[in-house]
Amino acid sequence: MVFDALKERGILLRNAPHLIKKQLFVIPCYTHFERIKYFIGLKLYDWLSGTLSFGSSKSISSKKLLQLFPTINNQNLKGGVTYFDGQFDDARLAINLAKTATEKGAVVLNYCKVTALTKENKKLDGVIVIDLEEKKEFHLKTKAVINATGVFVDEILKMDEASNKPLVRPSQGVHLVVGKRFLEGTNALLIPETPDNRVLFAVPWHNHVLIGTTDTPLTQHSLEPVALEKEIDFILETVGQYLQIAPSKEDILTVFAGLRPLAASQNNKEKTKEISRDHKIIISSSGLITITGGKWTTYRKMADDTIKSAIKNGLVPVSVCQTNKIPIHGFTTVVENSHLDIYGSDAEKIKLLQKKNGWMQEQIIAEMPYTKAEIVWCIRYEMARTIEDLLARRLRILFLDARAAMKAAPVVGEILRKELLQTEEWKQSQITNFLKLAKGYLP
Repeated sequence: MVFDALKERGILLRNAPHLIKKQLFVIPCYTHFERIKYFIGLKLYDWLSGTLSFGSSKSISSKKLLQLFPTINNQNLKGGVTYFDGQFDDARLAINLAKTATEKGAVVLNYCKVTALTKENKKLDGVIVIDLEEKKEFHLKTKAVINATGVFVDEILKMDEASNKPLVRPSQGVHLVVGKRFLEGTNALLIPETPDNRVLFAVPWHNHVLIGTTDTPLTQHSLEPVALEKEIDFILETVGQYLQIAPSKEDILTVFAGLRPLAASQNNKEKTKEISRDHKIIISSSGLITITGGKWTTYRKMADDTIKSAIKNGLVPVSVCQTNKIPIHGFTTVVENSHLDIYGSDAEKIKLLQKKNGWMQEQIIAEMPYTKAEIVWCIRYEMARTIEDLLARRLRILFLDARAAMKAAPVVGEILRKELLQTEEWKQSQITNFLKLAKGYLP
């Protein structure tokens, strides 16, 4: 699994250099044994990367470590190890993958919910979907149905066969976001062994610091998972031991939780950290293909394996995978060190909007660099339909500073109202709904 992930990481960097960047991680070591152990382990990591390596791991002195990481706790510090990994914005990659798919002939539907599967002679032949905006129902005829719905795969499996047992055991991971003063510079911190025998990261992200994560088993899941107090306390306590200035709850700008779709064990007693993160593909007697598990880094291989399963079972025509060499939408190697870099080649089109419309040059709020042109761009060309779409899944402000997102909501709502030709009442409803959501991101 690690080998596959490292290979796919290299392919991602090659196909989407505007979204993927190399990130230097620093592991502080407080015993000489730790320094030797982690260095050997990461050298194996380098070897597995092969020609797609992001850079060599190094053992460094305490003096060098403090140069790279001036905010680290230096008491009894014996040196450390550095290694390279990849960093990306998950939502932005998802949007650009969707745009790449449409450019290759796919039809992408937003805000359409599957409510039932249809069959002929006990074999799937389509899905019933509801357009959630216009409340219209459609029957879409299909050659194959692929259930790639993360922690929600069991709901689709139940539609196929009511007696199906749960396939997924959700595990919650929590992240905190604080100001960049806690992590001066551009390097990231890796805490290699937490009290529950996991790892913890503190990473520079969109001019802020992202700290996480946890691994909490859940018995149920939701669209908006909520961080537990014990998870927040655990992250603060653990990372605080490694920094000269420990962040407190008052320093948290946003706290959010995500769910991992881990494969359920037979007795459901296995610890979530011991459950494989690799993906699994299951094909039911009706022909429903379900893929679960996996991780963002290996999304392309997951898709490749899934389509190969569909071909093997005669559900779709035979074809050769080409995605390892397809540039992802926005592909560019030009870097201007602007927050617009993440849009890739679309950045120039956003600048053109600003040039043609003076008001679009204005920032949404003074605390953030994002402009009104970006809001218009995301509505017109990236299927954004709500304030939540824009402030959570396009510009990421909600995931950086919940209070700033709440402040931006009325401005974004007004632009959205005009672009979608909606009413003032609709806008106010949007603002109310978003403010209610954003409160859940406050510590």
